[in-house]
Amino acid sequence: MTRLQIVVLLFPNVTQLDMTGPAQVFSHFPDTDVHLAWHNLEPVTTDCGWSIVPTVTLDQAPQADLLFVPGGRGAFELFEDAVALDFLRTQAAAARWVTSVCTGSFTLAAAGLLSGKKATSHWASMSMLSEFGCEPVGERVVQDGNVITGAGVTSGMDFALTVAATIFGEDVARRIQLMIEYDPAPPFDAGSPSTADPAFVDAMRQKMQADRLPLIARALGRA
Repeated sequence: MTRLQIVVLLFPNVTQLDMTGPAQVFSHFPDTDVHLAWHNLEPVTTDCGWSIVPTVTLDQAPQADLLFVPGGRGAFELFEDAVALDFLRTQAAAARWVTSVCTGSFTLAAAGLLSGKKATSHWASMSMLSEFGCEPVGERVVQDGNVITGAGVTSGMDFALTVAATIFGEDVARRIQLMIEYDPAPPFDAGSPSTADPAFVDAMRQKMQADRLPLIARALGRA
């Protein structure tokens, strides 16, 4: 049996849980290899200040069956990385699934891979996907054809279990969920803009727009 190949784009300033949450689920997929790809094999600093070591370079990465891009500030910094964007385009052309979590969808969009697609992202940035010709959808996981996107950070767990069910069936996904004891019961009902302090929600959304719209505009200017 041919093993499933998952290629994860690892990059500086990645939000580590965007990557490590889904990667933990991926590690329980049957007959699957997970590759963390970057320009070189030097440790890559995450948004937490500590690093993750790539397993393969962009040049050496196998063709992905599932291409995955996590998010974070670095997802927007990738707009300036022509090699990484070309890597995504080349991989996506032959991948069975093209996926992201959080603001990784913006990197896919900057590579021209989400035009006309429904997609999601972190709530504070999601509306800006429309700048790339995407249709923002405020759901935890959104699938449009072979494109599957997850919302912010912890949504990556729901995303990865959805991917598991899509590829291997619901029984496999349920067993993985049990294995990792994914049974969330947060101590506060404040994890969504619909339940959090409206003033804080507005302030964070405005901050993200002020920070990221200029980067998006610059990327679109080069397209």
